[in-house]
Order: sequence, then structure tokens, then C-alpha cells
Amino acid sequence: MHTTVFDTPGVNTLLRAGSIAFLRLAGWRIEGELPAGVQKCVLIAAPHTSNWDLPFTLMTAFVLRLNPYWMGKASIFRPPFGALMRWLGGIAVRREQSNNLVAASVAALEAADGPVQLIVPPEGTRSKTQHWKTGFYYIALGARLPILLAYMDYAQKRAGVGPVFHPTGDIERDMAEIKAFYAPFRGKNAQQFDAG
Repeated sequence: MHTTVFDTPGVNTLLRAGSIAFLRLAGWRIEGELPAGVQKCVLIAAPHTSNWDLPFTLMTAFVLRLNPYWMGKASIFRPPFGALMRWLGGIAVRREQSNNLVAASVAALEAADGPVQLIVPPEGTRSKTQHWKTGFYYIALGARLPILLAYMDYAQKRAGVGPVFHPTGDIERDMAEIKAFYAPFRGKNAQQFDAG
């Protein structure tokens, strides 16, 4: 995994302090913490309904002292912002070539020798969707890692990390349980999120 702002000394400290101050002034509360023994995991970030989710997610990650990497569509990694997006933990995803994404993600997580939380929005898009993509599930299963359920609720101005979920291989039952956790949360564009 490449170097990011989250493992850059000095800058990390300043941005964490700025994130705490901004979120407090904006009325947000950050809940939970990275559980012991879950330094390496797949982290689901939902609901994902707005471009504002990225900066709020990054600020939440600073507050919780996470070391996140996140996947984004390849177009946001073009010049002039590509290097910045990678420094913020971004990994470019070419949707037309996503057939090897799970295998590549599993390999990257297995090779990482330090703490890393790979953020994968289960909807796969900010647009309204009825079906969640299952890539995050198969990445966790393949890498034999837990799934950390993270959330952002714009209605109540709260964000954080919830329970740790260990995939069993029974995807239908597991997805139903994961979606049940997310059902109460509201994204910025709530009409675009359906955990049902």
C-alpha cells in the first residue's frame, strides 16, 4: 500500500486537530473506535449518497486514528488531482476492468504489513441503487479479514464505527444482517439509499 496523509507525521497531527475542531463546530459527533485486533480489515462505508461523504469520511478517519484506503472511480485520479487523491488514501478503480478487483484487493491486503482499513462503499455508486455490490464481502472472505461496519448519518449528524462482522460464507444471511444494521441511517441524499 502506498504512503498516505494518514501515515505522514506532523501533517497527520495537524489534520486530526483540524478535523476534530471542524466536526465539533459543525455539530457532528464521532462514535466508536477501532477495536483491538482489527488493525487490518475491510471497512464498509454507508450510506454513500453524496460527494460530501469523502471529506466527512476522511475527517472521521483522522478523529478515530484509522489508516484508511478507499476505492474511487478512475476519473477522479486524473491530473491535476490524481496525486492528491492517492495521498488521501485513494485507489483508482476502472469499473470496466473490475473483474480482477477482488483478487487484487485480497492480494494487497495480504501483502500489507501494517494497519490498513480498506474502505468499500457497498452501493458502489452515489446514485440510487436497489442492490448492494458484494465485492467488499468477497474481499473480506478471500483475505480472511473481518468487516468493520462504519456509518455516516446526516439526519443525526453522527458518524463512526459500529460492530465487527465476520463473514461466514453464507452471503444471503450475512448480507441481510449487515443491511439490517444500516437500515436506520440516512445519507445526505436519503432518497438514494436503500438498505432493504
